[in-house]
Amino acid sequence: METWTVETDDDGGLLEVHSFGPAGGAAFPGAQRATSGPGVVLVHGTLVTDSLYWQFARHLSALLGRPVHTYNRRGRGGSAPQPSNYSAETEINDLTAVMKASESTEVVGHSFGGFVALQTARQGTISRLVTYDAAVSFSGSLNGRWRPELEESLTAGQLDQAWAHLVQGLGTAGPISYLPLGALRLLSILSAKTRLGYEMRGLLPAAVLEMHAVLDAESSIEDFAALETPTLMLSGGWSPAYFAAIARQVAAVSPAVESGVVPFHFHDGPIRPGKLLAERTAKYLAA
Repeated sequence: METWTVETDDDGGLLEVHSFGPAGGAAFPGAQRATSGPGVVLVHGTLVTDSLYWQFARHLSALLGRPVHTYNRRGRGGSAPQPSNYSAETEINDLTAVMKASESTEVVGHSFGGFVALQTARQGTISRLVTYDAAVSFSGSLNGRWRPELEESLTAGQLDQAWAHLVQGLGTAGPISYLPLGALRLLSILSAKTRLGYEMRGLLPAAVLEMHAVLDAESSIEDFAALETPTLMLSGGWSPAYFAAIARQVAAVSPAVESGVVPFHFHDGPIRPGKLLAERTAKYLAA
């Protein structure tokens, strides 16, 4: 793995990038690569950093025989903080900058990362795209998933309550999402003693801004009819049903898009052990 940085387009900020090459090959831009072909950029979801996706990136790079690059989005790791005027456009510009610097043309996006990738693809800068549980809102379809109580709890410093509202509203934590708020609050307290749980609590303010970016980028399904980037929109067989519905809607209006379901996979499929999702992704990118 190589770690390097990309400059953002606002006041010289930086994005921290981690690159993975095929076995025996170099992934760092400019280094001698074992194989030719465009690289792939992986865009992570909310409440996490890119480190959780490194194993997935390694699998994908080995399957494709090409470099795969992950990067910490704003407010994480060595990347710049979210700016005061943060919006979907911030994320689009950042992804475009990483693609250019890493000489990549293909993208994989998970959850909020899928939203970022689709918005970028609408500008025609991606040659091939795979999303998993992409979080896109059509005509207010995700408004009901966002709870004002989350921000109220966050403002009051009640991080456990805020985490409980987020998990229960989005339903992305599998069966845990259906627990009562009190039980979720207790789980948050317990998980905060772990590195991952502590990290997730610290990313709650960033998650609020990211969800607002999704809702503020509100569009109609017809807006995606002109999408020409060959795209595979996957959803987990055990993910919340609204993700599969989003994928089917986009595939219905754009001939360039197809949808699919990965059986026995939860919303966090890309960060769980196993190679099935990486294999489905690699097969489409290599077509």
